[in-house]
Amino acid sequence: MNAQLIDHAALAPAYAVVAGAVLAFLIDLARPGLRGTLLGVAALGPLTAGVLAVVASRSEPRDTFCSRAGELPGGVDVGASCSLELDRASAVAIVVFCGLTLVVLGLSAATVQSGDVPAGEYVFLLSCSLFGGVVLATARDLLTLIVALETLTLPVYALVGLRRKSVRSAEAATTFFVVSVVSTTVTLLGAGLLYALTGAVHLDRIAAALGARDDLRDLPLTAAAVALVLVGLAFKVAAVPFHAWAPGTYDGAPVPVAAYLSTASKVGGVVALLLVTVGALRPYLDVAGPLLAGIAVATMTVGNLVALRQRRMVRLLAWSSVAQVGYLLAPLGAFATAAGRTDDALRAAVVGVVAYTVFYVVINVGAFGAVIAWRGVDDGGAIEDYRGLARRSPWVGAAFVLALAGLAGLPPGLAGLFAKVSVVRALLDGSAGWLAVIVGLNAVIGLAYYARIAALLFAAPAESPGAAPIESQPSGARVPALLTLAAVSVLAVLAGFAPQLILDASRLFGDLWT
Repeated sequence: MNAQLIDHAALAPAYAVVAGAVLAFLIDLARPGLRGTLLGVAALGPLTAGVLAVVASRSEPRDTFCSRAGELPGGVDVGASCSLELDRASAVAIVVFCGLTLVVLGLSAATVQSGDVPAGEYVFLLSCSLFGGVVLATARDLLTLIVALETLTLPVYALVGLRRKSVRSAEAATTFFVVSVVSTTVTLLGAGLLYALTGAVHLDRIAAALGARDDLRDLPLTAAAVALVLVGLAFKVAAVPFHAWAPGTYDGAPVPVAAYLSTASKVGGVVALLLVTVGALRPYLDVAGPLLAGIAVATMTVGNLVALRQRRMVRLLAWSSVAQVGYLLAPLGAFATAAGRTDDALRAAVVGVVAYTVFYVVINVGAFGAVIAWRGVDDGGAIEDYRGLARRSPWVGAAFVLALAGLAGLPPGLAGLFAKVSVVRALLDGSAGWLAVIVGLNAVIGLAYYARIAALLFAAPAESPGAAPIESQPSGARVPALLTLAAVSVLAVLAGFAPQLILDASRLFGDLWT
């Protein structure tokens, strides 16, 4: 019996997150009143994990939990495969997850200090979700990927419903949980069918089996397995028609949790879809491709059209995030449906998806940060409550306008502009001009509601505002929220003036499969 060798350097980021979560939880047990200190301690985990991921990935990729070379059913010879791999692409994803967690911790100061949620449980659950994201970034087999994705998602159920005496939070958490359980069941069913067909769970071995065995291509069961896996993963990014949970869940959750859910779940879903679609199902993209392209078109169109009629800010941002998912899935669908799927087209598609995701995360968390800075952490309120925000609080208004312009893909939100350009370029490289036209038309629709909100920010203030501005909120909660919003806004500006940094990091994902 041969024991598997464990590379602890590859697992170091995960160790750091676990250590930070346990330390914060123990401090809360010993000294329950140290809520401000608790946030600082909780931030040590993501900070350390991000640094360790970058340092450990600077040399050769580090593998762990590896299986020996062998033969799959059907006589397919395969080499050694590993369940976890820490490389530069994984490090980029880990840094994004860690940065998101740090931003949400900064925006959560008022939530933790208010006493409406148990502080120790709040930061512990957030760290547990980060642990799932770190493992997901390094996952290279289907079972590890699904377990990591669920570890990313499960703590968020509790975070959504963690507020005491809040019926809306409880309803939102229940909806999220029930729909998510169904999606996980669908994903597991598809994964089980893939294992039954190929005899493999490692992504590279599944690809080898599908590519070498022509008999699998004629089986309707193979198409069903591929469709079930993609449908289950589409839920995680709130893609149509698996999106209905998102608006109610975002609106019922504390606003910092909604910010985390709208970004971290997107990053996790995109990483999972890339690993599965390009890493495992590439030989079978004639089935996966049309499905992804159809989901992308439906998602961006439905998201934008429904967002036009929203009257509450968080619900509008939720529908906006649904539409953004359509944009980020479009390059992958374009590559998968292209007649000649070359390595260059694959690289362009992956770079387009990853770059758009990173740009979107920076911009969208800035929009939620502006909502928290103006309305607080409990409720995003009605859109009309933001009338005159830029006149009452110019800096918060400027940050919000920057985020809205970025989501619309217009200056001064240059990060969003480059995000749209990266998507359209990937579509044209994949010979999917028709999809580029649909993206352009949807961008125009989105401009209508983004411009409406931006204009409202500069309108004359209402005589009886629906919420107190940030100046009247407790300073202990105001300062962390403002500092976090300022940091995110500066990052968005830098991303707009130096987009090549994000594009270069995104190319690391393209190099994984080319």
